[in-house]
Amino acid sequence: MKKITLITLLFCWSLTYSQDDNYEIKNLDVNTEFSDFGVTYLNDTTAVYASTKQLFRTIKKKKWFKNKQPYLELYKGTITSDAQIVDSQLFSNIINTRYHESNAVITQDGKTVYFSRDNSIDGKKRVKAKRGKDEGWQLIQLYKATISENGDWSDITPMPFNSDDYQTGHPSLNKNEDKLYFTSDMPGGYGMTDIYEVAINEDGTYGDPVNLGSKVNSPKKEMFPFISEDNILYFSSDGQRFSYGDLDLYAINLEDKSATPINLGIPLNSAKDDFAITFKSGNSVGYFSSNREGGKGDDDIYSFKQLEPIFKDSKGCTQIVNGVVRDKNSGALLPKSIVTLYQKGEKIERIKVGNDAKFSFDVDCDADYKVVGEKTDFSPDEKAFNTNNDKDVNIVLNLNDTEDFVTVGDKVLIKINPIYFDYDKSNIRPDAEEELRKVINVMKKYPKLIVEGGSHTDSRGPDAYNIKLSARRAESTVNYIIKVGGIEWSRISAKGYGEIQPVNDCTNGSDCTEAEYQLNRRTEFVIKNPEVIQE
Repeated sequence: MKKITLITLLFCWSLTYSQDDNYEIKNLDVNTEFSDFGVTYLNDTTAVYASTKQLFRTIKKKKWFKNKQPYLELYKGTITSDAQIVDSQLFSNIINTRYHESNAVITQDGKTVYFSRDNSIDGKKRVKAKRGKDEGWQLIQLYKATISENGDWSDITPMPFNSDDYQTGHPSLNKNEDKLYFTSDMPGGYGMTDIYEVAINEDGTYGDPVNLGSKVNSPKKEMFPFISEDNILYFSSDGQRFSYGDLDLYAINLEDKSATPINLGIPLNSAKDDFAITFKSGNSVGYFSSNREGGKGDDDIYSFKQLEPIFKDSKGCTQIVNGVVRDKNSGALLPKSIVTLYQKGEKIERIKVGNDAKFSFDVDCDADYKVVGEKTDFSPDEKAFNTNNDKDVNIVLNLNDTEDFVTVGDKVLIKINPIYFDYDKSNIRPDAEEELRKVINVMKKYPKLIVEGGSHTDSRGPDAYNIKLSARRAESTVNYIIKVGGIEWSRISAKGYGEIQPVNDCTNGSDCTEAEYQLNRRTEFVIKNPEVIQE
């Protein structure tokens, strides 16, 4: 009788479900008899996930009273060509503690991580909350950490909207990384747990959490949000009207004000809990988690491939751009180069190429794009292209091996030793003259080169004064290059940045050594038209 009722309901609700069998799924070898779930991408070749297994000897000897398994830890592993996760190791000995850590999301530059953890005071004393009959229950809350100079995580801080009266967890970032989505049972919601968004301000502060409303949230549980690049919210729920049972995976187009959640259908959903879906950037593949029958343990990780977009109007036609990165002079492959895809000046996706130096991006049809290739000690190369419905695009990026330039972030600089200034001074020191002659030689070697001399100060002194001081320093270096080197004034400009772009943590209120302050009193020569380097 139960089977007949389910079939009848599925037939009646068919228009609200995503196309069944729209996904190819595979249970991964990384799964154990324990709980393995919640994959996120550290980059295109590294996955981060949570597990109660203990591959290594750690300090986590206790077991959680609710499932008698060890406490959750975050792991990372290498993603193979067939989406397996291998070579697992602990994500971080700094972030992992004696209790639960799970559900991480990492910013695109790899420098910031948001994750779920048992709440604590100063990282030592665990807070125990009073929640009805569950007195002594440990809350899960959101934390943030940043990468340190030694490559591990530091500055672990709780999110400002955490509270010992409710939970926060399951973080996800939108494409522009100016919004954080999360799950919470804070007061004022629609159900047991709701999905919220909070603005990430440019100064690093956060807005107030905003409930996504009754279109997404129900009287029961909405959890594990994931935001795709085209603003599709994927989440799990056991309270939506149409369900295969327990937690199901749903999607809703946040750009469509009249949209309602769509159940992602079989085989992604089952009669058990299906949750924590994530897509690889720019692709129709990813991972989700489930405790369905036939798995290897408690919760298992599954890879999936989406065969057709569920919101065809938002996805539209897609094509593939393939390419390779080579040395312009020798034609040799350049492994570990960074290739970035841009559309309308906005970064869409960034990858590091492998040993074959090849790259591939999914792109929309009939659209304009640009790819930029970069590698340390090479000048960058870029190619603009337009897609059409007829064929895929093939591109070769040729990087020029040069000792004259260096790429730092998204800037190409003339490669010189740092030019420093004495405190509160703008005169050219003797050690700076040698470096300025290098700038003159490079500008003569590349007669079409346009350069900005940007000067920076340390954090001491009023902000407005430092802007003026840095402007004087920039003018000093530029005037030297024009006067001594005979460079036309139209090819080089001066700009003062004050103290807003330090290279270390010596900001207002810091107690730094004179040597540390001096690192910020510098001038950089930024190439404004790097394309001429390729000519």
